[in-house]
Amino acid sequence: MIKRLRSLTANEIRFYVKRAIWIIIAWMLISNLLFLFEYSILDSNGALAPNYNFAKAFISNLVVGAIAGVIGGVITVNIMEIWLRKFAFWKALLLIIILYVVTAIVVSTLGALYFYSNQFIEPFDALLWEEVRQFYSGRVFLHNFLLWLIIVLLTLITLLINDKFGPGMFTDYLLGRYFQPKSETRIFMFADIKDATTIAEDLGEEAYFNFLKDFFNDIAPAIAQTKGEVYQYVGDEVVLTWKMHKGLTNANVLRCYYRMQRIINKKAPKYLLKYQAVPRFKVGIHCGQVMVGELGKIKRDIAFSGDVLNTTARIQAQCNVKGVSILTSKVFADQLKKLPKNWVRVELGNELLKGKSTDVSLVTFEKVV
Repeated sequence: MIKRLRSLTANEIRFYVKRAIWIIIAWMLISNLLFLFEYSILDSNGALAPNYNFAKAFISNLVVGAIAGVIGGVITVNIMEIWLRKFAFWKALLLIIILYVVTAIVVSTLGALYFYSNQFIEPFDALLWEEVRQFYSGRVFLHNFLLWLIIVLLTLITLLINDKFGPGMFTDYLLGRYFQPKSETRIFMFADIKDATTIAEDLGEEAYFNFLKDFFNDIAPAIAQTKGEVYQYVGDEVVLTWKMHKGLTNANVLRCYYRMQRIINKKAPKYLLKYQAVPRFKVGIHCGQVMVGELGKIKRDIAFSGDVLNTTARIQAQCNVKGVSILTSKVFADQLKKLPKNWVRVELGNELLKGKSTDVSLVTFEKVV
């Protein structure tokens, strides 16, 4: 775990921190809503004890929610997610339940100590710990234990489904935005590993598959940080897409490429040690009108169709011809209002791409020292 933390890039750390913050906020909100709901039920039925202290109970619940959110968002959920990816499902589920039990005991003990302690009882007073023991044998603990186990599992399932569809596409799918096909203006990036055939022959099938898996996992934070959506993986290639305003804001599409580069450069020693090869890649970028909608009956998915995808693939294929790692259409480049710092635009002229009846103007970008 420590080794994994040391290998994280700044972009990956920001990705996990942002996700942890959202989990903390969500869990604290759920905790407080459940508390208020239960309080209103008990109060309306006259079931509250005469000495019930609402303020202290609410603060205690807030403390427990905050501790649970921090432990869950920062540590527990990330560890559980790693287990779900690393082990068979039954084994990961067993480890998750064990970790949850330990975490629940720690969080519940801290919350109970706060709730039952007062100025007349010392922290290690036998009366205080007797109150804590009785708390564990009561209905409230069992109720909260099972309820939060469900919340934790639902959080993990949501994260896994979100990974399956991608952050942007998952939301669109839930809202049914593309149940009926519609036209959109989108940006596409085709990112392809250079010399993939040679690397595959040298590594063999299993090692090469793990090589691709590591590459796609490593560049994920760069995609998420720049509001990109993964459309599909095709062999050694990943197809990314942005809604126009998201892709152009802060030149997110270009920043995605540069951040992917920085991540792979930082992790190059790891790849060399493990595979004796580093996944260098080239990208083609273009934008335009596409049709987007849900396709499939046995397996439903959100799909794009249109000449933009074909053109983007052809632009990427020209990277080898032009001797560059990033190549875009002039149509896309003209819409960028501001480039990332120290990067300049270089015009490469017109090119008749395969399958096209008219020339396409190409542009690359270079870093100025």
